Amino acid sequence: MEFSIQNVNLHNPVHRNHFIKLLNDYIKDPMGNNRPMRKELAPKIISGLKKHARFLGFFVLADDQFAGLANCNINFSTFQAKPIINIHDFVVAPEFRNLGAGEYLLDAILKYASSNGFCRVNLEVREDNLAAKSLYKKMGFSDCVPKMLFWEKKV
Repeated sequence: MEFSIQNVNLHNPVHRNHFIKLLNDYIKDPMGNNRPMRKELAPKIISGLKKHARFLGFFVLADDQFAGLANCNINFSTFQAKPIINIHDFVVAPEFRNLGAGEYLLDAILKYASSNGFCRVNLEVREDNLAAKSLYKKMGFSDCVPKMLFWEKKV
């Protein structure tokens, strides 16, 4: 199986269709919401991301099939005075799991960050997502030092 990377182009209808399919794979997974994406959500996601100037997305293709997706946002480190890539969604389609697609996608993001002046790549992972944590550790990710917590307040 041969892997390749494509940047997500939300103006391309083929990309939009695969984007929503892969994101739905993630949402309906037990590590997501464990149920399919609500129909009305897909157009809102595409519309919102088209307006989000700091969106950066990557597909991994396996033999020309869309196998995985990383939805990222660009942020800025004031401590390093350089940009940061935050991986918000990272998904490999169920039929491509454990074949190297996730590792290939993550490696491509790290290479992109390195060659484009980013100081780091951040990601969030559920504490109980053992498969994802295993991949991230294999690729050199670890807890922040000092350890950080991911907090939220819904508005």
